[in-house]
Amino acid sequence: MNAPQHTGDAAERARPRRLTPMTGRDPQEHGRVSSPLELLFDLTFVVAVGTAASQYAEMLAERHAAQAVAAFVMAMFAISVAWISFSWFASAFATDDWLYRALTMVQMIGVVVFSLGLPAMFHSVDEGGHLELRVMVLGYVVMRFAMVLQWWRVTRESSSFRAVGMANIRWTVIVQLGWIVVAFAPLPLAAVFAAFVVLGTLELALPVLTQGSAGGTPWHPHHVTERYGLLAIIVLGEGVVGTVASSGELLGGADGTHWSGNAIAVVIAGVGLTFGMWWVYFATPFGDILVLRRNRGYLFGYGHIPLFIGIAGAGAGLHVAGLFLEHHSELGDVTVVLALAVPVGLYLAMVYLLHTLLLSSTDRFHLLLIALTLLVLLAAVLLSMAGVAIAVCLLVVMLAPFVTVLGYETIGHRHQQRMLEKLATP
Repeated sequence: MNAPQHTGDAAERARPRRLTPMTGRDPQEHGRVSSPLELLFDLTFVVAVGTAASQYAEMLAERHAAQAVAAFVMAMFAISVAWISFSWFASAFATDDWLYRALTMVQMIGVVVFSLGLPAMFHSVDEGGHLELRVMVLGYVVMRFAMVLQWWRVTRESSSFRAVGMANIRWTVIVQLGWIVVAFAPLPLAAVFAAFVVLGTLELALPVLTQGSAGGTPWHPHHVTERYGLLAIIVLGEGVVGTVASSGELLGGADGTHWSGNAIAVVIAGVGLTFGMWWVYFATPFGDILVLRRNRGYLFGYGHIPLFIGIAGAGAGLHVAGLFLEHHSELGDVTVVLALAVPVGLYLAMVYLLHTLLLSSTDRFHLLLIALTLLVLLAAVLLSMAGVAIAVCLLVVMLAPFVTVLGYETIGHRHQQRMLEKLATP
């Protein structure tokens, strides 16, 4: 027989959940981790990144390299800015009450709408003559509407952060109105690209414009870095997707059990490259660094945009290699290898650059590792120029991140520890 329940407990469960005042989280809160809601929110960006990478790979395979790169950079920039806007707000003010959850759902709808507009934007860049941004901007309008309401809660419920809340509302609306004009007004193509650059610069400047004089927001260093690490894993997932896309039609036989040498090489190269890039990223204790250098938050946050572009580009490069091996591409051998080697190089260069700038310390050992990494990537390109099989070149590119892995696990970790100790010394 069940024990009787206390009437007080029953009354508590029956009472509607009240809103939690949005007064700001404790930036030193012990054990702060990503919430299930944040993880759910991130899943919508799987669609956005996957769509952008797929469109980029297909356009590149058709030998429209300049258009593909331009459209891909614009798409990844917009995706990254949207994710950054929510994630830093959530680190500082997440209440997880019903209204916060509902507004987060609205933002997720906006991400999906934005993603649906990506193919039209890529197609317009490929054709030339105009830049189709209407559906993408509509998605941004939905996302920004929810963010403005979130900031409005801050202004109403927290006197300490009313100024920063009003500044965010003001500048977010101004920039969003600019995007609406660019998307829907009949502007010349040159004016559209110029406006894109101006508005993109304003997007990057929003934290400076909104938080500089207001004292900033109470974001949590370890929470923020965990959020970035999780997004890096999501974007690295494109490497796995690219591997599957690359090897699907390379399997022989009706039942797909007769594996060719190319299929085996692509699987090893794709998974190995993805794993190596993951290892490199998590070798740097970004959370510990931001605890000691909170003023480098902006550099950390927006410095990840080219890093994310590199990760997603590597996944797309694997897809391009698969299209080539399946004879669905008009590219030459060298271009296929460059499609993978260039984004891998960009990613690794950004990891080293962020490490150096965040710690304000250079390491000669890093220069050696960077030089060896470049030699590996260059070797892959030279091998393709010499007529070596693409599958072999992919395996060589796969070795690039493991130069850093080997250097870190043998010597680099001790150098990094000394840098952190020096940083922590008053």
